[in-house]
Amino acid sequence: MGLFSKILNQFIDIIEWVDETNNTLVWKFPRQDNEIKMGAKLTVRESQVAIFMNEGKIADVFSPGMYELTTQNMPILSTLRGWKYGFNSPFKADVYFVSMRQFVNQKWGTQNPVMVRDSEFGPVRLRAFGSFNFAVKDAQTFLTQISATNPDFDVEDINEQLRNVAVSRGMDAVASSKIPVLDLTANYDVLSKLITEKIQPDFTEIGLNLTKFLVENISLPPEVEQALDKRSEMGIIGNLGAYAQYQAANAIEESAQNSIGGNLGAAGMGLGVGAAMMGQVGNIFQQNLNTQSPAQNASPDMPPPIPGATAEYFVAVGGKSQGPFTTAQLTQMALDQNFQGASLVWKKGMAGWIAANTVTELAQIFENTPPPIA
Repeated sequence: MGLFSKILNQFIDIIEWVDETNNTLVWKFPRQDNEIKMGAKLTVRESQVAIFMNEGKIADVFSPGMYELTTQNMPILSTLRGWKYGFNSPFKADVYFVSMRQFVNQKWGTQNPVMVRDSEFGPVRLRAFGSFNFAVKDAQTFLTQISATNPDFDVEDINEQLRNVAVSRGMDAVASSKIPVLDLTANYDVLSKLITEKIQPDFTEIGLNLTKFLVENISLPPEVEQALDKRSEMGIIGNLGAYAQYQAANAIEESAQNSIGGNLGAAGMGLGVGAAMMGQVGNIFQQNLNTQSPAQNASPDMPPPIPGATAEYFVAVGGKSQGPFTTAQLTQMALDQNFQGASLVWKKGMAGWIAANTVTELAQIFENTPPPIA
């Protein structure tokens, strides 16, 4: 190589960046010790910005287009170098290309459950994950605040910081929304908007723009989800007493089928034990229902019990006490001619047995009961 060729190789006359990656944010043009020739061609492609730096200070910024470098289109660098009279000799400057395109499908998620307070369940732990898109909004701010003098700066160099912001601000937005835990799934779009508004200032501060933020899942710990599943099952079952009796009946049927062809005495014993268990289980649930208030026992499709209809009376029949009976039962007995006004009755609080038609609430039964057919 001759001396003249060697001298020519020291000058750079084409400056461009062909980005063959999908994750590079900032790329420094490899000038090394070579000088940029005055009149060199600068190509800035769409979704790029070229920034010239002189001795650590940002000079000129070039948007997409093709340029021939002269002192006229580099006014700041010309001022910094003192090219007052359009001096056209080669010069040294660092050239950084900044990608302005969107970087999509960046993942975020909680490493550990986050505690929030729910109006229905109280303190609960939530996990969440999703994705977000971002782009450089202010190339100069991003270059000075984040990438600095790194010759290559890619998404992974800043992704952890962005994920931390997303989780911290995002879960704060979830807690502040006051949306019940059971309604979070139906409000992912609302939460995404709230979180975007919450963390956008943090992105703007470093020259970035949060273009999209998605909440893909918010979940409870497995043990809490299992408890909710049980609660849902109870809601679907409805009448627990009837369900328990139904299950016991199925067990008896299976026991009988398994005993066919075997010891019939053992089969009968199994049926007897099963029947007793079914009765006991039914009684337990009935007792639990009786301890509840009438409003709790009432079905949403049935009217509440009539006041006074739960009073219980004993009836003297053939010199023996029978009952207790409710007023509803006594009304039916009067219609069946098994209870008359002269029948002696007693309930808790009475001093002794008295005729039914002398009790105010029972006398009404006989007023509405037709006489016997002759």
